[in-house]
Amino acid sequence: MTATARDRHEPVASPPVRRRVVQLMGMPISLALRGRHADTAQGERAWDEVVAELDWVDRVFSTYRDDSVISRLGRGEIDLADCPPEVREVLALGQQAEEQSGGAFSVRLPRSGGGAVDGRRLDPSGVVKGWAVQRASRRLTALDDTDVCLSAGGDLVCRVADPRRPSWQIGIEHPLDPTRLIATVPVRRGAVATSGTARRGTHLYDARTGRPVEGVASVTVIGPDLTWADIDATAAFAQGAGAADWLRGRVGRTGLVVWADGSTTTVSG
Repeated sequence: MTATARDRHEPVASPPVRRRVVQLMGMPISLALRGRHADTAQGERAWDEVVAELDWVDRVFSTYRDDSVISRLGRGEIDLADCPPEVREVLALGQQAEEQSGGAFSVRLPRSGGGAVDGRRLDPSGVVKGWAVQRASRRLTALDDTDVCLSAGGDLVCRVADPRRPSWQIGIEHPLDPTRLIATVPVRRGAVATSGTARRGTHLYDARTGRPVEGVASVTVIGPDLTWADIDATAAFAQGAGAADWLRGRVGRTGLVVWADGSTTTVSG
């Protein structure tokens, strides 16, 4: 008997989840695999390739390593032509994000972390994490019949291969009380990114003024890929009081803005 469309999408029991974690790029990188290659040698090789790629990204882009390519470029020891092509790709994304955010987002930040804006330092960190994890996730999403949830410090790329299997349930921390969740989001294919000060304190600035952003506690963005979900979460946060209004103009994104007083605004872009 030929199965009907409904028959083909009847829920099935969720297979066991295999988890892996490693510390890279100054944060935990974790993986949940579910399905055919959760426990196979092919799945393990894909994870090893992800780890190797993110380790290379750290050696090229880390602003905490004096010997990284980006640190040497920022000090003027090498030219852009001397860098791997990925550096130009990341800086081009940063330039695009700066234009689209009206200058609130930038890869050239105040040297002192606040105040005067004439002294700038090269810091593409606001682009690199989402871009790197999205790029590395291709090793995993190429695994057939395998569900993937790859997280870098809480920003995630998700894919559910079988439509009958349940979505990944992604918890969003409350920025004013990280022991609680403020929302849980089901994700089948796409990315979730959050920018805020709950974990790292004041480290996000409006690049136009060089001053810390006030009035916003966190911005979470759900979109088709982590590169732009991560950029948009940071760019929206940098807008301060205009975070929700700016995010409404981002087609294909859904967002949750948590304000400093704990109130929230949900945005459907």
